[in-house]
Amino acid sequence: MDLDSARQELEEFIPHVKNISDSSIKKMAGRDLMRFKEFKKQGIAVKFGRFTQKENKQIQKNVEEFLSLTGIDSAEKLLFTSRYPEDKDTIHRLKTEHHFCEKISQGIPRPWRLIYYRARKMFDPNNYKGRYTKEEKEKLKKYQALHGNDWKKISELMSRSNLSVAMKFSEIKSAINYGPWTKEETQKLMNAVKEVMRRKLQTENPSSLSSHEQSNTDPWIDREKLYQQLPWTEIETKVGSRYWRQCKQKWNSILTSKLTKGQQLYRGTNGLQAKINLIKRLYETKAEDASEVNWDELSNAIGDVPRTYVQAKFYRLKVSSVPLWKRKTFSEIIDYLYEKKLPELEEKL
Repeated sequence: MDLDSARQELEEFIPHVKNISDSSIKKMAGRDLMRFKEFKKQGIAVKFGRFTQKENKQIQKNVEEFLSLTGIDSAEKLLFTSRYPEDKDTIHRLKTEHHFCEKISQGIPRPWRLIYYRARKMFDPNNYKGRYTKEEKEKLKKYQALHGNDWKKISELMSRSNLSVAMKFSEIKSAINYGPWTKEETQKLMNAVKEVMRRKLQTENPSSLSSHEQSNTDPWIDREKLYQQLPWTEIETKVGSRYWRQCKQKWNSILTSKLTKGQQLYRGTNGLQAKINLIKRLYETKAEDASEVNWDELSNAIGDVPRTYVQAKFYRLKVSSVPLWKRKTFSEIIDYLYEKKLPELEEKL
């Protein structure tokens, strides 16, 4: 299958497929497309967002069955093969022979890559070592001074995961400001986000960048859907005085403000229509729990806004409309909104 055809077929299952790189599209066409079609036949939609407890159990089951099938003696060897150079060739051969990609993703309607990353997080023994001691923090600072941001190297030296050492270093390094953001810091953050998003746009679609440069709009606001994939540790370095989590929270705050400024999303008839769309879309998901909802996709129901904005609007809707909502399950709240509140809103509209 050629690249354009693969992208077109995948678009049915992944709304943001146009923002995915060509190399990732090729991999998804081989690993995911047939799976997605099978799930569609069963009436099951492809999911994103937080993994449910049921999905975590399925991943655990898949990994355990693959270990039993191949004789590989640990999940760490299976998922972190580079840590075992003496067994690497044998493990790679077994993974190929026994179709590792298909087996690990069995029964889970998500892109293979996300399932694989989730499995690595679940089975990495270096992820669950508790708080860093004072000695570990000093070691981390020393290793970073020696090796820079080579987190893979540092993680091996400290027996912690890559993500753990990178994030911990962000939090303990000097010159971190915990007070209100200054105008200078905010501008640095916006410039950093703009720079990395321009680079991302240019990598994925060179023609899109030139068209944005000719327009009067800010491409990083137009392409808000990319905010979750931003390299926050890189942005943190560019800002210089805040760690990555602060940068992400501040950016989401700026983004919400910019995207909603001047838009009459929740006023008059637009506001009524937005609430109606949100209730209908939530009802259609048939989700039993909030963690099963793809909030990014739902944002399309009311406009080009971040998921946090949609979640905040849903919270206000249930608090103001659903009696004793704290005693109800998520699905009961949605049913109430659909059966009682929706007709009222439609009549008002």
